[in-house]
Amino acid sequence: MNSTLLVMAAGAGSRFGGLKQIEPVGKNGEVLLDYSVYDAVNAGFTKVVFVIKKSMEKDFREIIGKRIEKKVDVAYAFQELDDLPGGFAPVKDRVKPWGTVQAVLCAKDVADTPFAVINSDDYYGRNVYKILTDHFNASSEMCMAAYELGNTLSDNGTVTRGVCEVENGYLKSVTEHYNLDKTTDLPLDTKVSMNIWGFMPDIFAKLENGFVNFLKDLKDPLKGEYILPVFVDELIKNENAKVKVLTSKDTWLGMTYREDLPFVKAEMAKLDYKF
Repeated sequence: MNSTLLVMAAGAGSRFGGLKQIEPVGKNGEVLLDYSVYDAVNAGFTKVVFVIKKSMEKDFREIIGKRIEKKVDVAYAFQELDDLPGGFAPVKDRVKPWGTVQAVLCAKDVADTPFAVINSDDYYGRNVYKILTDHFNASSEMCMAAYELGNTLSDNGTVTRGVCEVENGYLKSVTEHYNLDKTTDLPLDTKVSMNIWGFMPDIFAKLENGFVNFLKDLKDPLKGEYILPVFVDELIKNENAKVKVLTSKDTWLGMTYREDLPFVKAEMAKLDYKF
């Protein structure tokens, strides 16, 4: 079955201090995205959609896109502040992106197969992409790849994670927990969302409807964000949506902070990737 990897890459990475999506971590200048795409293509994904900002298109295509286009079909979607559904006008003085729901919704014209959503600045491990393609081949249910909390923490500061309540293999709820570090009282095997989701193309209508409702009830016009864990949690509670939880034992690597970079480089150097 054809499947698409949708990569959310429009965020500027304010805590990191720059465009971490294009920060080299491999010995030949590879970025984390190169590893994610490599693993996804090897697992059977047939297309990659990059969601970026127009202002970063030239650099992104030059540093990442041209290289990846040689390996797999690539398309682009653009996340902009003024791209709002339902006739809503742009918010004056807003500079913060609208969140991951808008990021995915921007790809509605280029993602027409089952698709997985990932962050551009996270390394999810190799096995999760095979888990996702196996799911797409067997089911049309929404899904989420859950990680163990202890495999997703940073040595250099706190992180935000969607803590999952799972019942009979399905997601019952997902709640954002902030300021988590290795001293957390939560059990380290707690299942958490790392923003890696599996959807069918019919999700776009629900995303648009959810985003419109969010904008109607917007409480913080300058900083409010509509994020995928909140959207999915609403579907579960309001529509009895079923979201299959796929468990990954992989260890997450990411660059939440600039101080994470040396460790990530050292860990990637240990892996036997042959680009």
